[in-house]
Amino acid sequence: MNQPADKSANKSATNEWVETFVVIIEALLIAIVLRFFLFQPFSIPTASMQQTLMIGDYFVANKFVWGYGKHSFSLGRYGNFTLLDFELPIANRILGREPNRGDIAVFRPVPQTMEYIKRVVGLPGDRIQMQGGRLYINGEMVEREMVGTTMDTDSNGDTREVTVYRETFPEGTTHLIQEIGDNLSLDNTPEYVVPAGHYFMMGDNRDRSADSRVLSQVGYVPSVNLIAKAEARFFSIKDNLPPWQIWQWPANVRWDRMFRSVYGDTPYDTTASQ
Repeated sequence: MNQPADKSANKSATNEWVETFVVIIEALLIAIVLRFFLFQPFSIPTASMQQTLMIGDYFVANKFVWGYGKHSFSLGRYGNFTLLDFELPIANRILGREPNRGDIAVFRPVPQTMEYIKRVVGLPGDRIQMQGGRLYINGEMVEREMVGTTMDTDSNGDTREVTVYRETFPEGTTHLIQEIGDNLSLDNTPEYVVPAGHYFMMGDNRDRSADSRVLSQVGYVPSVNLIAKAEARFFSIKDNLPPWQIWQWPANVRWDRMFRSVYGDTPYDTTASQ
């Protein structure tokens, strides 16, 4: 006598499972679309952008502000595993605008197969040069002001004392840079002339950054190789610990760096970079 009720209950339970599965699939599709076309998270594994972006920082980057290029639809790498790396067969960017000097860019250098994160220093047609550790743009020395000193640790665990400066571009935008000294290997360079349709990238950690100053490794970055503009940090943890190890959070999460723009005043760490 209870069979109709039992069948009705089973049917209702089946419908709920189907509806739940559909909702999960829809959520996944929405997340993939958002990541494909709008925003993508990235993490920082090296010291080249410290203190602005430190080892263990996680940030979100805007993919549509500059339009779409060859590598815009890669879903990124996890260790040695590539989730998706699709290259568009295009010679010019689709939609969007060009970056400004001072923007932090995620891009793919021509000789490389991995994403880099650096600051846009040179625009098409600019003349860029380092002399005695000072940056020159179109023959003019870029202003910098000493902020203090700190200890900087790279991804190999090598710790050095560095001097922190506030650098001001000709357009008036400011950011922090770090220098071990003013006479290291990339502190005195020839003059670079940025080709049309290309950009010159540099790391804020000037003596620990392989960037456009190394033509054989990074060099001039074509506009079509830009992927996204860094916007804001949403998580930060010391020693590049995996974020899923939540038991490590109390002692290692950098709470003061979370949910902050990567532009403007960056929290200045006077102790250590990791």
